This record gives sequence, structure tokens and C-alpha cells, in this order.
Amino acid sequence: MNRIDYPFHFDGRGRTAQCSEEEYIRELIEQVLLTAPGERVLRPEFGSGVRQLLFGAASPEVATATQYLVQGSLQQWLADLITVEAVDVQAGDGELLITVQYVVRRDQSRATAVVRMDGGGS
Repeated sequence: MNRIDYPFHFDGRGRTAQCSEEEYIRELIEQVLLTAPGERVLRPEFGSGVRQLLFGAASPEVATATQYLVQGSLQQWLADLITVEAVDVQAGDGELLITVQYVVRRDQSRATAVVRMDGGGS
């Protein structure tokens, strides 16, 4: 099943770009993690707040706090689509590398999403 690709754009034929179900879920994970609560006008509670931890000291405490924040946010917003199995966070100087292992509820397939966050906004 194809879904509308994110961010919204047009493909080479001038039609709405689409992506696979696997890509769609990975993009939803990125949206949850990269959106700050209060950023969306019509859904101010949406997001994770992970960026708040980005410039904290690179320590095991920051990594652990980020793991709990990521897992809780994904369970809150995507529980109908995925089951989070594991979250690994590598904290560096001004950078977070978040690896999420999950199971797609629809077909019970396992997948991994990697989200890199740095001070530059990516």
C-alpha cells in the first residue's frame, strides 16, 4: 500500500509523491521525534521534546532520559501502528543518534529506524 510521502512534494510526473508503508512509518517516527510540543498549532501536545536534551552534557543520564522520552512519545503517538522493542541513544557533543527497533502491528514485521539530531536542525 502506498502512502503520501513526507515532506509533501510532487514526483517527476507532477503528481503527489508516494512512498511504501515501511517508509511511511519511518517518516512518522521522525516526525514524532523531531517535532517539539507546541510546534503544531492544531495539535500543540504532539511531539517528543527530544531536542531539549540535545545540548545537555553528553552523559549516560542524558542518553537514559532520551531513551525514556523517545519510547514514551512513540507509544503515545504511534501505538496503533508499531510496538517499540528497543531504543538506543548515543549522545555526543551537540548530537544525538537515536536507533528505534520496532514491530509493525499490521504484519508483525520487524524494522529499525535511525534518527540523527544535531544542533543544525537535522
